[in-house]
Amino acid sequence: MIDVTDPALRVAGLHYAYPDGRAALRGVDLTLAPGERVALLGPNGAGKTTLVLHLNGILHGGGGTVEVSGAPVVPADRAAIAEIRRRVGIVFQDPDDQLFMPTVAEDVAFGPANLGVRGAELDARVDEALAAVGMSEHRDHVPHHLSFGQRRRVAVATVLAMRPEILVLDEPSSNLDPASRRELAEILETLPVTLLMVTHDLPYALELCPRAVILDTGRIVADDATVTLLADRDLMRGHRLELPFGFDPVTAAATRHR
Repeated sequence: MIDVTDPALRVAGLHYAYPDGRAALRGVDLTLAPGERVALLGPNGAGKTTLVLHLNGILHGGGGTVEVSGAPVVPADRAAIAEIRRRVGIVFQDPDDQLFMPTVAEDVAFGPANLGVRGAELDARVDEALAAVGMSEHRDHVPHHLSFGQRRRVAVATVLAMRPEILVLDEPSSNLDPASRRELAEILETLPVTLLMVTHDLPYALELCPRAVILDTGRIVADDATVTLLADRDLMRGHRLELPFGFDPVTAAATRHR
């Protein structure tokens, strides 16, 4: 675990059970330093989405604490939770969950406008977010007329317009063709934010995140350099994580950093 005095995110002793009594999180501890890029790995049903939904107060009510840049996530405090949700931006797996306005620019403006941002400042945020994801020329297009990869980039822009400190991505490479997958990776590498990426795409995790944690049965079971975890065959097999056939993470990491 990285030792930081002022973490971007600190999760301590987090527990959560669903209404039927099934435990989803069982004492999760996780700390991210400012600017760090971390992959959250684990099999289906491990608790990854449940953990993510605690980071900005969508889920709450169990034991433990979540802090964002030292500020506690307190869902009962409406003003505080609004600020937390500005700081922690979540991009969901299906971009259509986040796109519902008539044009791309209006979708990107929606979040900051709800915070009271108006006029030139709002225009600047939209321009900045669209430029960051390479979608400026599509600002007046209907979102649902775009390709899936383009819609995912616009979904990222809707979150970037809030100027978050932490960007949480849920399966960002899913359903993307190889070119769109590469283009999104190039965009994500340039963003000056702390990144937590939930993914089953292990080569993508290796490409974008120097550190990875494995969550299984509601517990963090491993936390190390991504290449170290992916190269541990027994660890990977034990938590139902499988690399593509013939993919060697050590060779891939060495090639990438030449």
